[in-house]
Amino acid sequence: MPTVEFRGERIDCEAGAALRDVLLDAGLSPHNRTSEWVNCRGNATCGTCAVEVRGEVSEMNADERRRLSLPPHSLDSGLRLSCQAEVRGDVRVVKHRGFWGQTVERDERREPTAAER
Repeated sequence: MPTVEFRGERIDCEAGAALRDVLLDAGLSPHNRTSEWVNCRGNATCGTCAVEVRGEVSEMNADERRRLSLPPHSLDSGLRLSCQAEVRGDVRVVKHRGFWGQTVERDERREPTAAER
């Protein structure tokens, strides 16, 4: 059973579960401030659930790729839409600043994401 780490919490979930659902079911939100109420509810159209994911998740699908290719996001940011990323193994999730979670401040002490390599 995979474990999701987010904001100091550890959540066990079923393999294949949508990351957004795992977080919301645990009472945690992949959204910042107002976007918690103003979002597409998991349809990959708004981009407000974008998070940094370290660990095993599904490959990016066409809907996710399309949304992350539009501003304020970019495909090279290394972010994923939590509504589209399916948990495949243990993951650590980081939500960044900004309405869409798009303000990624790189910390040189951590390992670079796949997009940064």
